[in-house]
Amino acid sequence: MLHCTATPEGREVTSSEIRHWHTDPEPKGRGWKQVGYTDMIHLDGKVERLVNNNEDAWVDPWEITNGAKGYNAVSRHVVYVGGVDANNRKKAKDTRTAAQKEALKKYVLDFHKKFPQVKIIGHYQVANKACPSFDVPKWLKEIGIDQK
Repeated sequence: MLHCTATPEGREVTSSEIRHWHTDPEPKGRGWKQVGYTDMIHLDGKVERLVNNNEDAWVDPWEITNGAKGYNAVSRHVVYVGGVDANNRKKAKDTRTAAQKEALKKYVLDFHKKFPQVKIIGHYQVANKACPSFDVPKWLKEIGIDQK
């Protein structure tokens, strides 16, 4: 499942920030046991592993992240930094840099090649959200993945 950090265009995010947002007790954080994402794609295209996994098509109990309620035990969650307009922090916007687009494309194509049976979706396809702020099925077709 693809996500955005819902942070303003051009603002970098650290893994430490993500951990605080997700695992710190409320009201500062969400109080989750684990971060929401397995991997994060930074503005420069660097992919950072946030939660280790055994690189297979299944989500083992120790690999579960909190990316989408009701789907965490069956989904890996990948996030890119950004996803909202720099001036209007509530307005969804595809803010992926060229480096992020290339890194996400490589990531998804590699994963799909290994596990073609796994469906790749955007968070908005299972929740009432704009995340990841771009049309995932259209993008998948553009990069050569046609999921039926």
